[in-house]
Amino acid sequence: MSTAETTEPYSAQDVLTDPGALAYLYEGLPVDAPPLRNVVSELILHVAWADSYGIGPEVPRIRDTQAVAERLRLALAAHAGPLTAPRTPSQRSFGTCRDFALLLCSMLRHRSVRARLRCGFATYFASPKYADHWICEYWKPAEKRWAMADAQLDQFHRGQLGIDFDCADLPSGKFYNAGEAWMLARSGSADPELFGQGDARGLWFMRVDLVRDLLALNNQEMSAWDSWRAATEASKILSDDDIALCDRIANRTARGGDERPSDLRELASQLQSPPWDCGRLARS
Repeated sequence: MSTAETTEPYSAQDVLTDPGALAYLYEGLPVDAPPLRNVVSELILHVAWADSYGIGPEVPRIRDTQAVAERLRLALAAHAGPLTAPRTPSQRSFGTCRDFALLLCSMLRHRSVRARLRCGFATYFASPKYADHWICEYWKPAEKRWAMADAQLDQFHRGQLGIDFDCADLPSGKFYNAGEAWMLARSGSADPELFGQGDARGLWFMRVDLVRDLLALNNQEMSAWDSWRAATEASKILSDDDIALCDRIANRTARGGDERPSDLRELASQLQSPPWDCGRLARS
């Protein structure tokens, strides 16, 4: 299968990345990924870091993922200047890692750069060792590879975490897409209990991110799997069939998701509802 076929689905905006009528805000922005990443990092403030940025507890901290068109509207409401204008923490809108990734993906696609979101686990946060995270991948045609960019990490964030690597082209081992992470755990190279968010850890949560990553590879960056906080205890128990299906998904996605797009769509179509919604995980 040619590179053009496997990367083409990530050339056009989708429902969440489309800037809509506010696309004009992208005029005058940098062309390349590294400076675009820097712009995005100063537009949004991660809700979990609000205290560290000096935001008072009286300020509502909305963490719902926003479509890019709405994110841009919020940016204008907070500061009427261009997107490149310096902003204080109070002039940014709240979001989470996925919001940073969506906005960077949108800007890159607007520049005719093929880009997509990946769900997985980062190793540069304090806890857990492998923290639930979203980043943006973009295609580097000259090198024929996907580069990983974390748009969440502004200068303050990097200083707090002691980050000295290139945030626009993450080195190997800094972020594992969910398929790679699943393989690490299944091979015995990493403890599944070190993967997750807060107290939500283990293979059941890794399955959540595995499916979310598969869906993101189909340009579906939000889904019913985002309701993982409502997971029942029964749904956290994975059967042998569940494990086998997750192995299959990981094999399809870990190498970059560079499979036939129709095959990924077929697999994703069977996994729209999590087990706590429908009582069972759809299987192929």
